Amino acid sequence: MKVIVNPAKEQWETLTKRPTQDFSKIERIVQPILDKVKRNGDSALKKFIWEYDHVKIDDIIVTEEELEQAGELVSDDLKEAINVACANINKFHEAQKTDDLELETMPGVICKRKSVPLRKVGFYVPGGTAPLFSTVLMLGIPAKIAGCKEVVLCTPTNSEGKINPTILYTAHLLGINKVAKVGGAQAIAAMTYGTESIPRVDKIFGPGNQFVTTAKQLVGHGVAIDMPAGPSEVLVVADDEARPEFVAADLLSQAEHGMDSQVILVAFSKDFIEKVLLEIEAQINVLPRKNMASKSLSNSLAIELPNRKTAIKFINRYAPEHLIISTRKPQKIARKIYNAGSVFLGDYTPESAGDYASGTNHTLPTNGWARSISGVSLDSFVKKITFQEISEEGITNIGPVIEKMAEAEQLEAHKNAVTLRLKFLKENEKS
Repeated sequence: MKVIVNPAKEQWETLTKRPTQDFSKIERIVQPILDKVKRNGDSALKKFIWEYDHVKIDDIIVTEEELEQAGELVSDDLKEAINVACANINKFHEAQKTDDLELETMPGVICKRKSVPLRKVGFYVPGGTAPLFSTVLMLGIPAKIAGCKEVVLCTPTNSEGKINPTILYTAHLLGINKVAKVGGAQAIAAMTYGTESIPRVDKIFGPGNQFVTTAKQLVGHGVAIDMPAGPSEVLVVADDEARPEFVAADLLSQAEHGMDSQVILVAFSKDFIEKVLLEIEAQINVLPRKNMASKSLSNSLAIELPNRKTAIKFINRYAPEHLIISTRKPQKIARKIYNAGSVFLGDYTPESAGDYASGTNHTLPTNGWARSISGVSLDSFVKKITFQEISEEGITNIGPVIEKMAEAEQLEAHKNAVTLRLKFLKENEKS
């Protein structure tokens, strides 16, 4: 990690930039994939699976038998852990339900709003270097609570044409029975346009590599997406009372996600930063994904800032996907944070708790999108539809207001729709 001491605010713009990639080059690869799947459906999917994964697939959709048998390949200990995580995630997302709204804004004018579940949703679940079965929980549970009628899950296979059994077990546990053996940009295309095996969906959720992310952004005009997520990131702010080994572990837990991940340490003394760097050096050597984490750390920063006030300003400028506050009285900093995907308070709240089992959702905005976008929640799986019902009394009360406003905007047909009704009521009142 590069160490920066008390940078001037003029440097913050540079320091808060994420590692950049040449997306124009990626788009030139992804766009033809999208076009071919749109034209040729399953046939194109099978060709891409062979070309990129070197696997010959006859049936794209996982059979019911495969789903049921997957549980036999998952240990009882892991099943128990999944059950605990499932209960916590369910509890937190169930509590996000809101009552429908009904309000009389003026006599005779009633306005209503209700939540309506999305009908068809698609999940992308990475299955390569890290098969993220936890993402199945994070997406499947709120979709189920919301009442989505159809769910399709796409995930790549291994070299034998099989999907990670824990992904299948978790999907089956949540009642997701349409699982497709397809990954990459081609999976996003399939869920956007529909193929013989995979239905077209209304919204696509889930993380992925640079090709998946680019595909989601390119198809955004044809289907809704959860967010334009990029490489994972964490910012840890720590004072001298924090435990360096905990901070190092948190930084590494994010760095191992991928070579393009970024981790930031904000601290208040160079001495503490040096302690954390020593811990990173000791801990990284035993990690199976050491090379990946090392590459990520080369994109990362340890920044010494003079005080908490400055740190808060820097954090809000950076807008991290994950923010860990390892300071004395972390709530004092947390109260002043307005740009972050998810916040973790205190020495005993690692980011991995949110990734797996605390109950919050781990599908979060990256690359500064936390300035304007929320992470996935129950709200992500519903639409809000408004209704209005106006009585004779109501149109008499509100009608003149509408007429005046429509006339001022020179929209005479708008005005006339009200004028005719008021005239009808007036004439019938006389008779």
